[in-house]
Amino acid sequence: MRKNIKYSLLGILSLGLALTIVSCAMKNPDKLASELVPVEGNPLASFRVLLDVGSANDPAGKEGLCQLTLSLLAGGGSKSLTFKEIQKKFYPMAASVGLRVDKEMSVFRGTVHVDNLEKYYDIFKGMLLEPGFREEDFKRIKTNQLNFLERTLVSNRDEQFGKEILNLMMYEGHPYGHHQSGTVETLKNLTLDDIKAFYKEQFVQGNITIGLAGGYPSDFPAKVMQDFSSLPEGHTTQLSLPEQRMPSGLEIVIAEKKTPATAMSMGFPVSISKADDDYFALWIAVAHFGEHRQHLSLLFQKIREERGQNYGDYAYADHFIQGSKKFPGQNFCRQQQYFSIWIRPLANSNRHFVLRQTLRELKKLVEEGIPEERFELARTYLLNYTKLYAQTLSEILGWKIDSKYYGYKDFLAEVQRRLPRITHQDVNSAIKKYLNFENLYIALITDDAESLKNDIIANAPSPITYANPNMPEKILEEDKIIQVFPLDVKPEKVTIAPAADFFQKAGVPKSN
Repeated sequence: MRKNIKYSLLGILSLGLALTIVSCAMKNPDKLASELVPVEGNPLASFRVLLDVGSANDPAGKEGLCQLTLSLLAGGGSKSLTFKEIQKKFYPMAASVGLRVDKEMSVFRGTVHVDNLEKYYDIFKGMLLEPGFREEDFKRIKTNQLNFLERTLVSNRDEQFGKEILNLMMYEGHPYGHHQSGTVETLKNLTLDDIKAFYKEQFVQGNITIGLAGGYPSDFPAKVMQDFSSLPEGHTTQLSLPEQRMPSGLEIVIAEKKTPATAMSMGFPVSISKADDDYFALWIAVAHFGEHRQHLSLLFQKIREERGQNYGDYAYADHFIQGSKKFPGQNFCRQQQYFSIWIRPLANSNRHFVLRQTLRELKKLVEEGIPEERFELARTYLLNYTKLYAQTLSEILGWKIDSKYYGYKDFLAEVQRRLPRITHQDVNSAIKKYLNFENLYIALITDDAESLKNDIIANAPSPITYANPNMPEKILEEDKIIQVFPLDVKPEKVTIAPAADFFQKAGVPKSN
């Protein structure tokens, strides 16, 4: 699916620019690929150098190696320049090299004014093709990666922390089952020789797609391809992944820490991705239920707008990483996907109530489907909102690469073609086929975890408290139903562990 697909991007994309697209012919899997979006007269040039390798390719016992290796390329020096020298040269260009590592893809990104293109590219290619691999850079970046796992993630980023716990639950024993940064245990043991070996093995031509967009000279892509052809030929075989394990009932992991607010993430694996016909119908359903950072979201309306419990509540039909503004980022494609719900932090006093409310709304979605008017609203919303997904050169390039991964000429054009054909019945059928409310992984970050566990298992009533004493009677009546909504949770299905224990070793920490 990911390689050897011939296509072209059609139409006029973003900002009124007519783009001439260079189509890619069938390629040798051991040689470089390219994605080119020339835009004559554009003052910028954007790079995306995609590597078909991610944290799922970390060798066993060396989790975090991919992130550490590629971070050393993006945040270290080349053979000819130290990292400080590179920073000084990038500063007047207002340029940098960005890196994102996911499970099966990693991408280096950069955008520069065409007047500085040659100077920028000379540094950029040196960083990737002739890395300095200096000991001081290695120690600095490794320390930063350890600090992120041990301190930043578990102490200051509860929203992301909850999502990462959910990942640990869904993929224990699976190549996706560790954070991209690895574990503290494995990361401490990684050496500079490990970095050099991983780079030599994985940084080969067939793993790399050179992406260029913007007003670059017509002969520039050939120069880049020639330079990167100095890398050895070869490719890493696409991972053969084990079957995803579905939860059995409600499986709950609680990370306990001193915090006034509770963060929640929940979900389960699904058997489809953007490559499948059913995805478009399921996407409409999930947009209705929990569109990311939008008032359209039913969960947002019920939990935030009506009850003022938190900043937002959202759901996702597949793996979602936010890119620019509120739009989805690109180049996070995966063979295996999952449905998830994100409940942003809310007062501990109402955590049990909102957990119940979320699962009750999911139950109603599965059993009742979505109303006709909400179907029309969500479909129209997606038809219009997705037109904004590719506004920058980098985003256009990213979606072009992702389109190829999922087998489309242009995924965003496919959205415009497919969504008008989806019926209300198609959406409700997809809900029945792919979603459920009885079998979920649930990750919670909260204080006094034992009392929450006991209340959940006992199905103790969980009345909500409001700062506003004048709540509408309609809301208060519904609250009486929600506060006793039954949750079937077995004691052995609840794990409690101190927040500091997470990411020390592989998997979910054992209960104390």
